[in-house]
Amino acid sequence: MVSTLEKVKEAKAASYELGKSSTDLRNRSLDRVAEVLDERRAEILDANALDLNESKGMPKALVKRLELSDEKVDSMIEGIKSLVRQSDPVGETLYAMELDRDLEVYKVTVPIGVIGAIFEARPDALVQISCLCLKSGNAVVLKGGSEAKHTNRMLYALIKTVTEDEGLPDGWVQLVESRAEVGELLKLDDYIHLLIPRGSNEFVRFIKDNTRIPVLGHAAGVCHVFIDADADMEKAVSIAFDAKCQYPAVCNAVETLLVDKKIAKRFLPMIWERYAAAGVKGKGDEEAQKIVPELEKAAEGDWSTEYNDLAVNVKIVSGVKEATERINKYGSGHTDAIVTEDEQAGRYFIDTVDSSSVMWNASTRFADGFRYGLGAEVGISTGKIHARGPVGLEGLVTHKWILKGKGNVVGDYVKRKFTHRRLTKKWD
Repeated sequence: MVSTLEKVKEAKAASYELGKSSTDLRNRSLDRVAEVLDERRAEILDANALDLNESKGMPKALVKRLELSDEKVDSMIEGIKSLVRQSDPVGETLYAMELDRDLEVYKVTVPIGVIGAIFEARPDALVQISCLCLKSGNAVVLKGGSEAKHTNRMLYALIKTVTEDEGLPDGWVQLVESRAEVGELLKLDDYIHLLIPRGSNEFVRFIKDNTRIPVLGHAAGVCHVFIDADADMEKAVSIAFDAKCQYPAVCNAVETLLVDKKIAKRFLPMIWERYAAAGVKGKGDEEAQKIVPELEKAAEGDWSTEYNDLAVNVKIVSGVKEATERINKYGSGHTDAIVTEDEQAGRYFIDTVDSSSVMWNASTRFADGFRYGLGAEVGISTGKIHARGPVGLEGLVTHKWILKGKGNVVGDYVKRKFTHRRLTKKWD
C-alpha cells in the first residue's frame, strides 16, 4: 500500500512537469475528462447510488450534498467546458520594468505547486477542484469524505486515467481516503503548498488549528438578505425565497432575513406564505413573532448559526444602518444581499458590509465560481489575503520575479543610476 507521504512526494515531483506543460495539453486533457464523464455517467450514478444507500441516518443536508443526478453531471461537464474557454492563468506578465539597458525584470504568474483539497460529502467538488488545478498547472492531493467513497473512487480513477493517457505527468492527481491520512497531510508542509478545506465550521476550524500549511477557505456561511423599506415587494419575495429554498444545504443560502420595520407587516406575510409551503421553519425576534406567530423565539446564538437546511431567522430592523451593523456583527463575511430601489441605501450597503460577496437586488445563491464566470471554484474564501470570494483559476496561481541581464552586477550601480522605465512587452 502506498503511504500518504509517498503519494504527496509523487504529486510534488509531478507538479514541476505540470507547471510547465502547454496550454494546449491541459485544455485537451480537460476536454477529454468532460467527454468521459458523459460517456461513463451511468457508472458514476451507480457508484453514487451505493454511497446513498449507505448514507441512512446521515443529516439531510449532508445527503443532499452527497447526491448526484444527471443535472449535476451536466453541470460538472459544462463547468469543465467553461474552464477550457478561460484564458491560461499561467505565464501572464503582471509587471515589466527596464532597470537599465539590457537589464529587465518581469513578474510572471506560475502555479502554486501542490494543492491539498479536503472536502466532505460533495463528490462534484472532486471534479471541480481537480480540473481547476489541472488548468492552473497545479498537482492536487484529494481527500473526500468517506460517505462518498464509491463516487470519489470512480471519479478519481476516470480523471487520473484520462489525463495521464493524454500526456500529463503520472501522479499529478492523488486520492487519500482514511481519516488517519488527513492527520498525515496536515504535517506535510514541506510538500503541500496550500490546503483548501470544504465542509462544516468545525471541520474547517480543525484544519486551520492543526497545520502549518496555509489554508484557504471559509469556516461558515452565515448569509443575510436585508429587505429595505424601498424594496420592490415582488423582487423581495422572489429573492428571499430563492436565497433560502433553491438549495438550502449550501454555504451561500440565506440564514437570516432582516426586514425594515416600515414594510415588515406587508412583506413578512407574503414571504412566509411561500416559506411555509416549502416547509421552512423559522425563529425570530418579538416584533417578527407578532407578525408571523409560527416563528419560535430566537436565542442569541441563532443569529450566528448556519443551518444548511429549510430554517431561517427573521429580525425586524430600523433601516440600512442597523442591518449592516448586524451583518458585520453576526455574519461570517461570506455573502450578504440588500433588496432596494433606493440608490443611496444600496450603495451604503455595498460600501459598509464587510463580506466577500455583496448583492444588490439579487439572490445570495449567485455567489459561485461558475455563475461568476470563473468556470468553477475550488471554494469560497472569506479571508482577505491572496484570494477572496469564489476562488477560481486566479486564486491558484502565484508569481515569480524574472530578472534578465547581460553580466550586470550591483557594484556598478554605486555610481550608475537605474532607468526604471516601465515596459509594455511580456515575458515569453
